[in-house]
Amino acid sequence: MDRRTFISTLLVSGTSIALTACTTPSSAPTTSAPTTSALAPPSSPSAVPSAAPSPAAPPVPVPSPLPPVVTKMPLPAGVITGLPTAEPVLAWTVDDGSDAEVVRLYIDFARTTGTRLTFFLNGSYPAWSQHARLLQPLVASGQIQLGNHTWSHADLTGLDDAGIVDELQRNHDFIVSTYGIDPRPYYRPPYGYRDGRTDAAAASIGYTCPVMWYGSLADSGLRTDQEIIDLAHRWFQPAHIVIGHLNFLPVTRVFPHLHQLLTDRALTTITLDDLFRA
Repeated sequence: MDRRTFISTLLVSGTSIALTACTTPSSAPTTSAPTTSALAPPSSPSAVPSAAPSPAAPPVPVPSPLPPVVTKMPLPAGVITGLPTAEPVLAWTVDDGSDAEVVRLYIDFARTTGTRLTFFLNGSYPAWSQHARLLQPLVASGQIQLGNHTWSHADLTGLDDAGIVDELQRNHDFIVSTYGIDPRPYYRPPYGYRDGRTDAAAASIGYTCPVMWYGSLADSGLRTDQEIIDLAHRWFQPAHIVIGHLNFLPVTRVFPHLHQLLTDRALTTITLDDLFRA
């Protein structure tokens, strides 16, 4: 069975849903997405503290790496869980951004190693304004792609259609005004919660491509360094979309190990835009 057929089989069987969705950032480890009834209501964006400005002098710039040589293909219709390619590429996607220091360290990791990442951000977190000056050059070069993760990490299935549109539109407007790019058509539904109704509401404003995952670092909650390393060894594989989070520091302590793992496996990190023609 070739890889494309294998991924399609997983999608049909639903086994990929066991790969740990993002949860509300907390200090307690989590092993799976909470049920809808257990979700705490999202914090009011008005309660988010004002972002502190970035340092006056940004770090010495590192030249952006050239885009990888990968065969471009049309964007598949509907939800994406894996990469429909036989090439040795990996999409490392990272969500949320509740910890500003983790966001800064991820940016620095990308800047110094050339790793290509896709950030699915929630604009209500101050980190995305605080570190905008550091991130903007990497977004402009295409090394880091930005996707929509809603404004306040809301469970879309618990909102009416107008609420779904508002969450995505408010975050869209923030990304456009702060980073100067249009993140459509890619969005990641918080917790992985989506259905036909939420997909249709998102598509009504151009978000036609829900992006799920095929492997997780499971670090939406607090994990040990070794747990993250073990999960990376399991899921850093060709054609995988792997989900991580910008919420807790342990992942930043194992960046050298994760980068070496990619090197040892001859995996090239790519963004969604590197592979797909939207």
